[in-house]
Amino acid sequence: MVIKTTITQVPEDYSLNDVLLRGRVSTTASIKELPSGDKVVEFRLIINREKREGVDTLDIAAWSAKSRRFAMTLKADEWVEISGSIHRRFWKSANGVASRWQVEAIEMARI
Repeated sequence: MVIKTTITQVPEDYSLNDVLLRGRVSTTASIKELPSGDKVVEFRLIINREKREGVDTLDIAAWSAKSRRFAMTLKADEWVEISGSIHRRFWKSANGVASRWQVEAIEMARI
């Protein structure tokens, strides 16, 4: 008896979601408790654009206890370096499902 097997090629996944940012804190961070009981600290980072005028302001979220503690010590106009990843968050709003993009801060340091 001969048994034939078929080998299916699975394409390799080269996905990468790593972010490294340096910028100024826009204002004091705020802590939010979610309906699930989880806590997150949120703040905004101001990043100057290269080679043209203007800035980009990015939403930063600190989820781990360590990153939440650090984020709560940041002051407006302080320079920080953040490494993490980009995530899209969804929630129910008065107008239905809403979403926004955030950078989830894994490591942060003053510079």
